[in-house]
Amino acid sequence: MIQTMHPIEPRRASGGSKVPHVTLAFWVIKLLATTVGETGGDALSMSLGLGYAVASLIYVAFFAVTLTVQVASPRHRPLAYWAVVIATTTVGTTLSDYLDRTVGLGYVKSSIVLFFAVIVVLLVWRRVCGRVLFEGITDRRDEIFYWVTILVSNTLGTALGDFVADDAGLGFAGGTLLFGGLLALVAAGSVRVKTIPTAAYFWAAYVLSRPFGATLGDLLTKPHDEGGLALSRIAASLVILAAMLLGILAVALRERRTVQKARP
Repeated sequence: MIQTMHPIEPRRASGGSKVPHVTLAFWVIKLLATTVGETGGDALSMSLGLGYAVASLIYVAFFAVTLTVQVASPRHRPLAYWAVVIATTTVGTTLSDYLDRTVGLGYVKSSIVLFFAVIVVLLVWRRVCGRVLFEGITDRRDEIFYWVTILVSNTLGTALGDFVADDAGLGFAGGTLLFGGLLALVAAGSVRVKTIPTAAYFWAAYVLSRPFGATLGDLLTKPHDEGGLALSRIAASLVILAAMLLGILAVALRERRTVQKARP
């Protein structure tokens, strides 16, 4: 997954990279996005009683709209970018639940299928573009592969979170601690073990951040008899979404001040 040049000149965005720099703030906002994806997905399918199939169709439409806006933009727009991330997490939640529960595929089979789907997308991405990126994306093809990888990985993360919490018996709190620990190991490895490409660490963390958010979201909203805190899914989603917006605004203001200071 080491970044290499592609022999064909790619179609580039006119305003630079279409994705944000990967910083600590990026991961904090990402974890909030994965959590609101879980609570928001369950709010539509369960709290409002629409079911997994209908909720999935609604969120797929939301994903299509937000992705169209993101891809059409000539430069990175934080609100557009994070709207697509939220869309992938909500689609991932309802689609995974549909495959696991309605279709009856189960957590183990769906996790295996989706894991290999992520690997296939990454391999095809590298084959077509000659690289796998996570920053500095200006090529339209790279951007499409980027979002397809995120969509599949967020669906995988939902299945993994449910498997650990339910089938493995760790519960929502135990699942949150497990995936939080795995994320910490990936972070430590990225600092200490330099023989592994940075892109591999990024995508490993991206996959693991989804089940962390999934189990945390379930911990907040599931009933007490299921090991949750029984908070309102809609209220929790709104609060987490507000925290996300504050984080996005803070990052945007900090970047603007940095640019202003750099000017002569």
